This record gives sequence, C-alpha cells and structure tokens, in this order.
Amino acid sequence: MSESTFSPRQLETSAVLAVAETSDKLEMLEVSETNLTAFSGETATSFIMGALEAILMVASEPVTLPELAEAIGVSEIEISQALAKLQEQYETKSVYPRGAQIKEVAGGWRIYSHPRFADVVTKFVTAGQSNRLSIPALETLAVVAYRQPVTRAQVAAIRGVEVDSVMRTLQTRGLIQQVGTNPATGAGLYETTDYFLMKMGMKSLADLAPLAPYLPEDTDLSEVEKEIKQ
Repeated sequence: MSESTFSPRQLETSAVLAVAETSDKLEMLEVSETNLTAFSGETATSFIMGALEAILMVASEPVTLPELAEAIGVSEIEISQALAKLQEQYETKSVYPRGAQIKEVAGGWRIYSHPRFADVVTKFVTAGQSNRLSIPALETLAVVAYRQPVTRAQVAAIRGVEVDSVMRTLQTRGLIQQVGTNPATGAGLYETTDYFLMKMGMKSLADLAPLAPYLPEDTDLSEVEKEIKQ
C-alpha cells in the first residue's frame, strides 16, 4: 500500500500532465470568457460544443452541468442546449454510423462507445491478452475484492497510481462489475462478480483470506481501515 494517498482532483491533474508530457503535438487550451468573446451566435455555440466534446473525451467519470459550465465559462442553460445539439449530431446528423455516443448518467455526462460496435471493441480490447493477470491488475483486483463496493478514484488513491485501464481490463475479463453509483459524487461503484468467485474457487467473499497475517506485526488495523476508507 502506498504511504500517501491522492485526491481524485490530484489524480486528474497528474493524468493531464502525463498526457501533455508524452505528446509533442498536444496543446493545452485554457477555455475562459476571453476565449468566448471572439465568438457570437452559432459560432459561440459551436465553440461550446467543441469544448464539451473535448472535456467529455478525457473524463473518467460523468461530469455534471455545473462542472462543465464552470470549466467553459458559460451558463448551465447554454451547456444544456449545446449538449442537446451535440447529442443530435452524434445520433442523427452524422454522415456515417458514429462509434461513440454522449449519454447522461449518474447525474452527469460522458462519452461512451456505441453499443452497435460492442463486438468490435471487445475484440480489440481482448486481442493478444494472456490468461495471466499482470501484477498491477492483481493488486487492483485485490483492492476491489477487500474494499467493495469501491470507486475507481478510491482504488487509485489506495494504489497511488491511475487505474482506469486496469479497471477496464478487469471488467472485460468479467472479474468486476459496476453495481451503482456513489450518492455523494455520482462516481461508479465496483464490486467483484460471481465469475471472480468461480475463478478463485470460493463460495462467497467470506472465503477471502484475512488481511492480518499479511500485514507487518506493528501495523494498526484500525489505521489501515481509515486509510482505505479515505
């Protein structure tokens, strides 16, 4: 377990910085009121739609209207109108079947791959996968198993690294599943599946080995529990 934990905001910031460092062509655009003053009418709406698409493309959790409005610097009404137009373009005005869709889920908005291409996406994600899980995947699976239900942000805070791709791998393998959302944040909650129990040879989660024998002798279990619940 990492000696320090990170807030979801710190994790998001780290992810943005990592992308910026690995792409020579990436330009970080700060959207503010001054950006919008150069636009008016339909042009302003088009700018907002583009900004929304860019934000939702990198969001790991649904983004609420207030969050989108604050990020772009316009009203929530303008955001709602732009989202409606963006949805319409994705669903009905495209010249080809779009591979993604914009959906309102868990009190926020996010871009998802379109169900019509589920087979293709599954084939791509699982192509070349070995039967063995990587060490990061095993560590992530252990956190979910012992802490469930848990959000991706909580798993990332416990492990001290970004876990989105690993969580997707575990979902694709059928080892974890989303079972709802956190009432306070709207973030997805994950738990292990019956398939996980089958692969582990367990009847129930009660068969999980206790953590105590694997912790240092001077470790206070109450402190460990506090850290996990942060």
